[in-house]
Amino acid sequence: MALLETNLKSLPLLHQGKVRDIYDIDDEKMLIVTTDRLSAFDVIMTKPIPNKGRVLNQMANFWFNKLSDIVSNHLLDDDPKNYVSEDEVQKIKGRSVVVKKLKPILIEAIVRGYLAGSSWKEYQHKGMVCGISLPRNLQQASKLETPIFTPSSKAKAGERDENISLAECDALIGKELAGKIAQISLSLYQIASDHAESKGIIIADTKFEFGLDVNSKIYLIDEVLTPDSSRFWPKEKYQLGISPPSYDKQYVRDWLESTEWDKSTPAPVLPDEVITNTADKYLEAYTRLTSKAL
Repeated sequence: MALLETNLKSLPLLHQGKVRDIYDIDDEKMLIVTTDRLSAFDVIMTKPIPNKGRVLNQMANFWFNKLSDIVSNHLLDDDPKNYVSEDEVQKIKGRSVVVKKLKPILIEAIVRGYLAGSSWKEYQHKGMVCGISLPRNLQQASKLETPIFTPSSKAKAGERDENISLAECDALIGKELAGKIAQISLSLYQIASDHAESKGIIIADTKFEFGLDVNSKIYLIDEVLTPDSSRFWPKEKYQLGISPPSYDKQYVRDWLESTEWDKSTPAPVLPDEVITNTADKYLEAYTRLTSKAL
């Protein structure tokens, strides 16, 4: 059964995001439950994607563990049994984590290794991405000479994230912190990209989010390197000059772009075929990247 929303009674609800429901535990911890909701163009779709939340949660936990030598992360526990009722455990097991409460850094740290999506559109018009000049005559899906850090603003609910320049990022969070976030993000991307390529997947781009503790220590938070936060391409189907088929929600975005939707609420109802194919793509990405069954 797909889980559209949680409605837990054991803990008070702190926040309901596009995909995640966040519950308060105490002054230091909170419970994050990843539902099967899907958002595209910052609008939540009316129908859920079965098992999507379990895939996202367990894939993120895989990466948190793999990348922990680069930067600390917010993960404390992946079993909710000590925090919610027995009935609720069964509802959220495999799709929930207990995490540190941290102060979010109000940017999205995006790393791009290939020219795709909004970066391809911006390059076509300006020859640059987020103020970073790129070589002339690149094509769609071109691999960049070196991955680039292209931050975006962190939008409030109902608003859309916007790409910002490195100077704007410095102004938002401070130059020193922005420099650290950029360095960490590029390191995380390189390690993840190498691993993914060994499994037959290209990570074209991805976003990271970070938080600070009371001592200003940086932590990796939210989700990491999932089909919701990344653009995954099957290596065997990569072709220069086209948007390759993807394991992520680009498939949904492409379907939405084929309609006359103006990208405001409500979104069009996804056809059953799109829902099924999306669920299959998420699951295949998980099994290929982690070498585990869900």
